[in-house]
Amino acid sequence: MGLFSASEGPAKATREEMSDAKLPLAYRDGCANLLIPLNRCRVDTYYLPWKCEDERHSYEKCQYEDFKRRVAKMNELRAAKDGARSN
Repeated sequence: MGLFSASEGPAKATREEMSDAKLPLAYRDGCANLLIPLNRCRVDTYYLPWKCEDERHSYEKCQYEDFKRRVAKMNELRAAKDGARSN
């Protein structure tokens, strides 16, 4: 699918790295390793919208792939319960 297989994935950011980068708890997920350099780039370039495009695209793609993984997992769980919804 992408550069990394689903089992391999990109290198995850450690808790110390996320804490040092002052990431809010809501953003400390599997894509945090891409958000840290994106935020650093944003600060360095005064949040100019045409800067940091590659970093932003990488982060947003990671978020989208994570969403697709979660939807696939939910569909798998629904299929195991014969289509019954949990809510």
